[in-house]
Amino acid sequence: MSMYRTMASKFIREIEAGKLTEGSRMPSLRQVSKQQAVSMSTAVSCYQELESQGWIHARPQAGYYVSAQPSTHNTPEWAQFVSKVSKVNQNFSIHSLHNGPLGVSSTTIDDLALNELERSFRRASKRLGSRLNQYPDTQGDPLLRNALSVHFAKLGLHINSEELVITSGCMPAIKAALEACTQVGDAIAISSPCFSGILDLLGQMGRNIVEIPSLNDGIDLLQLEAHLEQGSVKAGLFCTSHMNPQGITMSAQQKQKLAELANHYQVPMIEDDVYLELSYSEHTPLPAKYYDRDGYILWCGSVSKSLSPSYRLGWCLPGRFTERYRQQHSASCFGISLPIQLALADFIESGHYAKQLKRRRSKLLNLRQSYLTFLSERLPKKVKISHPQGGMVLWLQVPGLELARFTELIEENQIDIRLGQLFSTLSLYNDCLRINIGFELSTNVQDELEQLIEAIKQSSG
Repeated sequence: MSMYRTMASKFIREIEAGKLTEGSRMPSLRQVSKQQAVSMSTAVSCYQELESQGWIHARPQAGYYVSAQPSTHNTPEWAQFVSKVSKVNQNFSIHSLHNGPLGVSSTTIDDLALNELERSFRRASKRLGSRLNQYPDTQGDPLLRNALSVHFAKLGLHINSEELVITSGCMPAIKAALEACTQVGDAIAISSPCFSGILDLLGQMGRNIVEIPSLNDGIDLLQLEAHLEQGSVKAGLFCTSHMNPQGITMSAQQKQKLAELANHYQVPMIEDDVYLELSYSEHTPLPAKYYDRDGYILWCGSVSKSLSPSYRLGWCLPGRFTERYRQQHSASCFGISLPIQLALADFIESGHYAKQLKRRRSKLLNLRQSYLTFLSERLPKKVKISHPQGGMVLWLQVPGLELARFTELIEENQIDIRLGQLFSTLSLYNDCLRINIGFELSTNVQDELEQLIEAIKQSSG
């Protein structure tokens, strides 16, 4: 076992024994390095390991603190099946008539970020000058493309700003990618379960799908490769970090293998990385695009989850499909608001975007722990709860759930959640549901959770 994991195990034992209590401050990284006679990088890795497992959390400019102990409930089991080509016949965009805090995957922006954004917009207005009378470049403004390129380079992902295309969000980026490399009737490999919006988009575009089973470290790559070898899929479309709804992040080995498969079989893989920078630890995982040798991965992202959905701004790095992608993109998009592009470029260049991300990750980690504690104390032990390392959703599995009765109860109480059946064309997740954990546990949120828990109890025996 590596040194940092040995150290992490020792801290875990101390927390479990009550020597380090919930809310107590952990030794500083410098103290750990000195006390344990290890390098600073080893100390950092140790705390990252503890943070990723939910044992500790960081408070901005205050250090690390012991979290509430992880949930005692088991995590969901992933259905294993033989994947095959199927059609999308259901409308997956129909979710709920109600608008509650547990429904849409979202969170709030903090006051500090709002104040800095206001300053960025004022500077952007001055920067516009005579360009206020011009239409924006359909590929995206060079200032924003350069700012994104520099930002991601700091995370270890080096991208050419000349190849980056700015879009009106991640879903439009994915849609243009599908149009650039697939045709109506083609089969697209996706994870199972899969974000309902992706299923809806594929159905609207007339694409067939092949659902690939989920695993604890990603997806069943052996089944994916079998389809690639047979030529039964023309492209893949996968969220690789903090997947929605299951919360899984593909391991580095899985991401590398996914890139290798794309390049070996020369089949495009569209990477939906909208949650990439919402890891609960200080470490942002590298995308599969990082391992892409020949440009067969089309990397898509946006600021919808990392900053605000209201800006409707995303991007795509299309790789070897750049020319076709630009043609598809420009045919349906005549450019993104220039003031918004310049303001976001300023926000990123000033360093406030990175600082806001750090605060948001810390906040989401604390929220995850609060929701896990609240649910674990009240739900029957048989209910299985995911333990994501990033993002803003939890996936619950309720063995023995009577779906018809449960649906009736949540409609009767106007509870806004996402039923498991919305995330697949297969009847595999009728005992599952997804909830958003992006909002503070206010009285209203707690009331809705209590109603949800009661509905689960009444419909699962």
